[in-house]
Amino acid sequence: PSIPNSANLLTGAMRRVGEVVTDIVPALYVQQFGDVTYIDESRYKTAIFNYNVYYQVPLVSLQHIIELNKNDATKNDIALSGSNNNQLAVARILKAFYFLWMTDRWGDIPYSEALSGSANFTPKFDSQADVYRELFKELKEAAALFDSGKAVQGDVLFNGSAVKWKGFANSLRVLMALRISKVDPATGKKEFVAALADGVLKATSENVQYKYIAEAANEHPLYNNYITRNRKDYALSNTFIDYLLSVNDPRLPAMADKNQLGVYKGVPYGIFPAQGKPEDFSLAATSMRQQSSAVNVLSYAQILFAKAEAVTLGWIDGDAKAFYEEAIKSSMEQWGVFNASAFSAYIAQPKIAFKNDKALEQIATQRWVALFYQGSEAWAEWRRTGYPVLIPAQVPLNGVAEIPRRMAYPVTEVSLNEIHYKEVIARQGKDDQYSRIWWDKK
Repeated sequence: PSIPNSANLLTGAMRRVGEVVTDIVPALYVQQFGDVTYIDESRYKTAIFNYNVYYQVPLVSLQHIIELNKNDATKNDIALSGSNNNQLAVARILKAFYFLWMTDRWGDIPYSEALSGSANFTPKFDSQADVYRELFKELKEAAALFDSGKAVQGDVLFNGSAVKWKGFANSLRVLMALRISKVDPATGKKEFVAALADGVLKATSENVQYKYIAEAANEHPLYNNYITRNRKDYALSNTFIDYLLSVNDPRLPAMADKNQLGVYKGVPYGIFPAQGKPEDFSLAATSMRQQSSAVNVLSYAQILFAKAEAVTLGWIDGDAKAFYEEAIKSSMEQWGVFNASAFSAYIAQPKIAFKNDKALEQIATQRWVALFYQGSEAWAEWRRTGYPVLIPAQVPLNGVAEIPRRMAYPVTEVSLNEIHYKEVIARQGKDDQYSRIWWDKK
């Protein structure tokens, strides 16, 4: 078109947000889910995962929005979809969100030279340390761009709300800061404190969600698997179900259905051959996987857990126990099961009651529960903290009895970007599931 519609470009770029949040493979790695019939991904069969579609679709669209709003020849016409600054801010924040998700899965990625089109078909791989440094800067600068002009159109996440976009950007910075707590604690502390000061999510009601709709073209992934395709490939794992049962967790009914015998039972994790049929196990709760169900992208509970950990690390002042308990409360609110008396009983249990000498383990374990069906985030936090302690699949399909630490690059990098591919594996390590990325340190 002579005048591109940036609102449509933005909506299209946002269509992938739910997909990256709900990707089932990382949720299998952290044993929130298990395979029911084809016991493959819970035994780590796939090493190579393709990120090309994210460069080709959402990131290209967001880059185009940025260019249109900066170009003197197009900026006035494109302002019909929102002020230039507001469009730039939203596009840059969402672009950073996708790049953060990618670097946390693959490690070093094409970043500074990516999205150049025909000007550079073979972009270099930036180190994850450099990507993180640039993303901190990008999120801070983008949030500061919002002005009082026309709100952004085509925004299916926040309906053009600058306040919500700023809170999202700053909350991402908080999570990123903790991500580097082992490899660069000084920068992590500095960025954490700065992000809090700039303003993060402040209530459960501010949780960021991607809302699917009641149509086949954009329906909830579990509805698609369970109902549309009638496959029921995944049930909650015995690891996850057994833990929730052991602490009488009130979130269980909101996360899982009972099996055909009327009990909660997780599928045995990573055990081959298949141990039963879908109806023998607890599938994801009917209430959370309707065609138009929403999925959580970033929650207030995550921010509270982050604050609890930051106090424990000495990064900020405050009461780690209070933040921890408030995080659990917020998670229960998020799952629609909060009851004051049940909550009090829950946090009083020996396994749950906050203990200073076990603070990091307790925070991480409760975060693992709260991040149910946010598989990529749960996997990142498990890799970073090591909690909860998970037993790998006993007979893996890749020959290594360990839970994967990263994903291998798509084959197109080997065939079309060989020089830079060789550079990155020489720097980062073997291109497999176990070369640890920059922030993933023992």
